[in-house]
Amino acid sequence: MKGSSQNISYRIDFMKMRLLWVGISVVLSVAAIISLAAKGLHYSVDFTGGTVVETSFKEAADIHDIRLRLERAGFINPVAQTFGSSRQVLIRLAPAKELTNIELKNKIMHAINDDASNQADMTRIEFVGPQVGEDLAEGAVLAMIMATIGILIYVAWRFEWRFSLGAILATLHDIIMIVGFFSLFDWEFDLTVLAAVLAIMGYSLNDTIVVFDRIRENFRKVRRADTIQVVNLSINETLSRTLMTSFLTLLTVLAMALWGGQALHYFSLALIIGIVVGTYSSIYVASALTVWLGISRADMLVSENDSTTDNRP
Repeated sequence: MKGSSQNISYRIDFMKMRLLWVGISVVLSVAAIISLAAKGLHYSVDFTGGTVVETSFKEAADIHDIRLRLERAGFINPVAQTFGSSRQVLIRLAPAKELTNIELKNKIMHAINDDASNQADMTRIEFVGPQVGEDLAEGAVLAMIMATIGILIYVAWRFEWRFSLGAILATLHDIIMIVGFFSLFDWEFDLTVLAAVLAIMGYSLNDTIVVFDRIRENFRKVRRADTIQVVNLSINETLSRTLMTSFLTLLTVLAMALWGGQALHYFSLALIIGIVVGTYSSIYVASALTVWLGISRADMLVSENDSTTDNRP
């Protein structure tokens, strides 16, 4: 291993390939941004407004058949999912401006029950206006902005501004990748997916902070190693913890994706993408960006001395 004045041993030289992997991240992020600009996101009723219907069937409902019936009746991209039991079905429909509420209700029930042996009763119907959807979208953007600002302040206070900027850029990279996948494959983006994105922000940041904490510790402990050596050593020392945490979390999310039903499908997909991308970005993107921003042992020592001075009586 090439190094400066001290021979530091580690198994994997992550920083040697940082230009390649960060380049791949940049290409994928640009592709995601282009897809978002060209296609946008396929927003659910939560954001666009529309109709939410709860129905109760006499027997276990056939979700696929319900969707086909609604599509044949002229409803675009209807969403049907069971809740509570196999006989309870929640239906979400896009706005139908040309129909009154009574006409829409009758059309839905006729589509479901026409020539069907398993008849359904409507237990609840709600009409979500576009203004409500717009308010939810604005609230979602505000939540992400506030979370980003909070992360920036915390990491800058906890470590150093270069670490803070590296963590923010890596977190934004994770968000762009998730929403890019949803835009590219035209998956439905609803409130559960937004919750998954916010959860991944915290998950990825936690992984990044573990690596950053070890980098800071090794800067102060391994005095005669250069920055690249310290970063490589720190990533190797935290690698088993990072991979084990991601693997176990991924198993749980995969179980939700396979057996959680339609209600958790896109939520699980967002988490799967976020865990994979977040683990990769904690190892490569965040650390590589911090190195390029010029972090050094001197910055850690200055921070340590400032902290000591501030605590003097």
